[in-house]
Formats: sequence, C-alpha cells, structure tokens
Amino acid sequence: MTGILFAKWKTFLRKPWDFVLFTAMSILFAFIIGGSNDMNTLKIPVYADEISDNLDASLEELEGYHFSWLDDEAKLKELVENGKAELGVILRDKDFEIIVGMDSPNVSMVEYALAGIYEKRMEREKLTLAIEDFPKEEQERLSKEWDSLNDNPVFSVQSSTFRSDDAIVYDSNYHFLFGFTLFFVIYTIGYTVLPVLTEKQAGIWDRMILSPARKWEMYVANLANSFLQGYLQIIVIFLVFRYAFGLDFHGKMMETLLLILPYVFTVVALSMFLVSVVKTVQQFNGVLPIVSLSMAMIGGAYWPLEIVESEILLTLSKGNPLTYGMEIVNGVVMYGYPMEELLFPISILLCMGVVFMGMGIHLMERRHI
Repeated sequence: MTGILFAKWKTFLRKPWDFVLFTAMSILFAFIIGGSNDMNTLKIPVYADEISDNLDASLEELEGYHFSWLDDEAKLKELVENGKAELGVILRDKDFEIIVGMDSPNVSMVEYALAGIYEKRMEREKLTLAIEDFPKEEQERLSKEWDSLNDNPVFSVQSSTFRSDDAIVYDSNYHFLFGFTLFFVIYTIGYTVLPVLTEKQAGIWDRMILSPARKWEMYVANLANSFLQGYLQIIVIFLVFRYAFGLDFHGKMMETLLLILPYVFTVVALSMFLVSVVKTVQQFNGVLPIVSLSMAMIGGAYWPLEIVESEILLTLSKGNPLTYGMEIVNGVVMYGYPMEELLFPISILLCMGVVFMGMGIHLMERRHI
C-alpha cells in the first residue's frame, strides 16, 4: 500500500498542474468576488477647498472608511451621480457638505464622524483664542495638557454587541473564500479518484493483484492519495489568505482545518461513487462539472442559504455535502460555535461518506472491466 501511495505522490510531484490550476482558481475567484481585506471599507471621495488645516490625518483615523481626495468638486459630484460612489464629502473651513447618491445608514454615520472631527477643531480654535494673550511658555503648557486630555480621556467607554439566535452573520470575504475552496476541491479530488477507473480499464489492477498487494490496499492507497491532495489544497488556500491577504479566521484557522476533514472524506467518497457509475472518462468529464456546480449553487457556496426562500431548494440542500461543509466552516469562524454545535453536520458528512464509499466500491467490484 505504501508503495502505491509513494508512486502516486511521485506522479503528483512530476505533474501537479491540475492541483495548481484548481488552487489558483480558488484563490483568484475568492479574491475577486469576495474582495480583498478591505472589502467592508466604505470608499468616500473627498474635496476640500481653502480649509485652515489639513484634515487628512483626522480622516485616516476613522475606522471603516477610506477617503480618496479629489482636486475637482465637479468630479466628485459626477462620481456620486453616476453611482460610482455611495456618497461624497465636501470639506470647508467651518463646516462640511455631504453629497448623497443613495439613502443609506452610512450617510448618518459619516455625518456623525465628521461632526466629531469639526467639533474638536472648533474646541481647539477656541482654546487658541483664549490663551493667545498668555506667555508663550504657558501657551505651550496648556496646549500639551489639552492634547494629553484628548489622548487620555477621564472616562472610557466600552461597547459590546449582541445578536439573536436566528441572526445572520455574513462576511463576503470569508463566505466566498469558503465557498470557492469547497467547490474547487471537488475537481481536485474527483480527478485524482478517476485513475481508479482508468487503471482498471487498462488492466493495471489485474496485474497488480498478482503481486503481494491486496485489493483493499489498492483502494486505500488511491483514495488516501485523493484525500491528501484535496486536503493539501485547502491548507494552501487558507494559508495564502491568512498570510498574504491578512484574513485571521477570527483566530480559528487550526480548528477550521481540523473540522473540514469530514467534508474532504465525503467528497472522496462521492467521487468514488461517480467513478463507479460512469463508464468512460468522457462521461466522468461531463458528470463531474454538473454535480459540482449543482452542489455549489444548492449548498450555499455562491450565496448564503439564509436568503433562499424556495422550499424545494432548501430541501435539496439537506442532501448536499457542501451544505454541511459550509455550515461547519461558518459555524467555527463566523459564529464561534462550540464543538457540540458542530457534531450534527460532522455526523451527517461522515454518514454520507460511508454510504457513498460503500456504494462506490460495491458498484466498482460488480463491473466487469
């Protein structure tokens, strides 16, 4: 068995192009559609004309906003009118103006944030006027005390949020990362299970049976190779997004990689079942995309199942391994579920895997190839 597995991995190292292709496609689609790390940052064009000081530093301190400075007020209004920007801001010396393209809660939040900045500026100006007749040393002392009070306020405020049990937690970065990862790994695993069919058709298995290798060892070696390649692909994708794009998985990356194992096993078993049903490589090439795309659309890889209203699609998703794979990774990263909450999707995946594997090997052995 180890000899067969070693030979499979030598083949993989010589020709890793399918693995590289599907891994790269997972990363590319997740990055483009899900966005980079600042996907949830509101981009706001800003125009300022003859203000007393530079507000750039104050604006940069606001979290959740990215202000892009423009040198033409007409261009700002054009961006908002054409829908390229949700809103725009015109800064003046004593006040500001918000150009609204669409009514949204972001308007009031931006207004509140800018009002706070202008309020601090006005307080600073009042302080400067109040101490302008003081000696220079006294002015510097009072200015430093003022800055110290602003940096270290007397009172500190702690905020916390809560959500109901049925609330939806959605982050496009993580959703598309998980969705495309679980989707493309189906192709990687499927095409590594396919040699079971081609080798049996070519008579390689018949010759290997004459060797000391047993049939169950041949199955285990081939399926273990598929499992390891699929799992390696998931690890590579997660590591790329963790260290290249800065997604921290809310501190649950290792737990996610561990709990995704049942999904990989189920996909290997499903691929074994598909290989046992088809008769030729061409049929497998036609069946695998249909099955994988159906699983992705019904299982919530492209959009959250919480927004789906069709009872038929929701019922079909209950028999979809990708549904439970997404439930596991979202449960770990987005909802922070404990292990007890994840036992149900894990057990469903394991049951599916055992059934698919048993049916696949049984049908494969009944075939006269």
